[in-house]
Amino acid sequence: MTKHTLRSRWLLHAVVVLLAVTSASEAAADDGTGPLGVTVVAVPSERSARVGALFDDGQHFCTASVVHSPGRDLIATAAHCLDEDAGELVFAPGYRDGRFPYGRWKVGRRFMPDGWAKEEDEDSDVAFAVVAEEGGEGEGGKRIEDLVGGNRLATRTATGATAVTVTGYPDSREVPISCTNKPVPHSRTQQRIECPDFSGGTSGSPWINGDGQLVGILGGHEEGGATADVSYSVVLGAEAAELYRDAVGDP
Repeated sequence: MTKHTLRSRWLLHAVVVLLAVTSASEAAADDGTGPLGVTVVAVPSERSARVGALFDDGQHFCTASVVHSPGRDLIATAAHCLDEDAGELVFAPGYRDGRFPYGRWKVGRRFMPDGWAKEEDEDSDVAFAVVAEEGGEGEGGKRIEDLVGGNRLATRTATGATAVTVTGYPDSREVPISCTNKPVPHSRTQQRIECPDFSGGTSGSPWINGDGQLVGILGGHEEGGATADVSYSVVLGAEAAELYRDAVGDP
């Protein structure tokens, strides 16, 4: 099972949150104070607005986020969220309780590494896609980054150097959840983080450090993890950097 097929145990989630909030062992995250490794409903904010749900045929099934680009129209997600069986997809930044505060954006051209396209290599489970506003005016229409901003891609960062905040949309909920913790190496090419209740639908969730940089994307090993409490990401390196250059049209 993967992060786009699992269902979480919300009773357990409530108990974990209650214990963490009342505990005297609260830790300070690098990008803010509060307990590490606790999952809560994401508060609407400038940063959380950059994260959205991916919809296929009216149902959200994965997560993506806006990444800074010269064209101001790029999102990042897991490659397995954009596989060939994915049809006409829609990205909804800031989606919450059936509402689309920043509109719906059609997913257009998709960029995936050769390692994933040819072999579905878990070390290549990263993707970018260009989006355009539904009902927009093409080249003269709005750009998503002008509306919600975008996180800068940061490759070759040291895993675990700082805490990261992971935000995503479980299939079983209509609001995003969020958790801050320090990732650790899983292997030379994979990193993992302990955050409860990141179940089906959270594939593609961004890992954002305290500087607002995208340093991970939930996916990779076991397509993000076989349990809801441990999640994975590819260590973003040369392949991710090259893919980004392809997506933004750099020579």
